[in-house]
Amino acid sequence: MKLLKFFGIGIYFGIVLTKSEAVSWFRIQEMFYFQSFHMYGIIFMAIVVGLVTVTLIRVFHLKTVSGEEIALKGKPFNRIGNTAGGVIFGLGWALAGACPGPLYALLGSGYWAILLAILGALLGTLAYGKLKPVLPH
Repeated sequence: MKLLKFFGIGIYFGIVLTKSEAVSWFRIQEMFYFQSFHMYGIIFMAIVVGLVTVTLIRVFHLKTVSGEEIALKGKPFNRIGNTAGGVIFGLGWALAGACPGPLYALLGSGYWAILLAILGALLGTLAYGKLKPVLPH
């Protein structure tokens, strides 16, 4: 029953992504060709919401639903790791036409071919898990 609310939140998020056309390959293509502000507006608003949320968490020392304090820790910048990760992420985004979040919304919309991208993302995650001890962090 506890997982049901997260499933509901995921469905709502998928509907929002679909209705805002954030899962549209054509909108993503327009963004990369600098033909439309639509996706940049969505990304910009996500950054603003994230900044406001993190600020509120830090200023008011907000707690989780179970009462634990939310600890936000920064991550160290690793030039090689961040660059390689960004290139792999960007290539996956370009090949699939979607970043990881919308993949499941696209699947829910009936685009079965996106299962290949989901499989690729899962295999990439497994590969990272196996290679993590030898990668620069």
